[in-house]
Amino acid sequence: MNVLIVDDEPPARDRLRDLLNRLPDYQPCGEASNGAEALRLAISVQPDIVLLDIQMPGLDGLETARRLALLPQPPAVIFVTAYSKHALEAFDTHAVAYLLKPVRLERLEQALVSACHINRAQLSNLAAVHTEAGRTHVCARLGQRLALIPLADVFYFQADQKYVTVRHRHGEALIEESLKTLEQEIGSRGVRVHRNALAMAAQVAGLEKAPDGGCALSFHDIPDRLEVSRRHLPAIRLFLRDI
Repeated sequence: MNVLIVDDEPPARDRLRDLLNRLPDYQPCGEASNGAEALRLAISVQPDIVLLDIQMPGLDGLETARRLALLPQPPAVIFVTAYSKHALEAFDTHAVAYLLKPVRLERLEQALVSACHINRAQLSNLAAVHTEAGRTHVCARLGQRLALIPLADVFYFQADQKYVTVRHRHGEALIEESLKTLEQEIGSRGVRVHRNALAMAAQVAGLEKAPDGGCALSFHDIPDRLEVSRRHLPAIRLFLRDI
């Protein structure tokens, strides 16, 4: 598989080239230091995969990825960056993976394998799903990598100071988004139960009395109970009456 390396810092390009040379199934087919150069190279060498930095002078990585997607034979894009704050916007461009620097060999190889498995029809389907259904995932940090968690697997979000905990079907994860932002983007699929908690409506099973005399939401498939504030209790009762 031919891989185009795009980064404005020479040491970063050297690092990625060295890692690629240690993987027998992948070979560098060119290097670019900015987005405009990357687009010109992509047209001429037609890479299968692009390793793309985000913060570059001029045309940044996000806009470069959007333009790469418009090519007749668009390459798969793997973002390689020192910053996690652009992760959701990056996945909106249908990137295959988002790696944080410094990149380790095993993480790069996993991302490259994923890139090989995604074909053009799948990329088109991803675009359609995003257009019709709005937001479908949240992005969480798992050690040195970022993972997309489907909203369909999320039970609730709970804020604690700087971070928000996502309780999902396979455990818990931390994200850096605010509950306010999540509530706006999830819309009617979410139910606010407390100033620090937001539940996914489809996962709510019912309302129970809590040991302290208050009320708590119960969920399908998990034993967790989520406190409902007095302020939000009337709206929760109305919601449960309608389901």
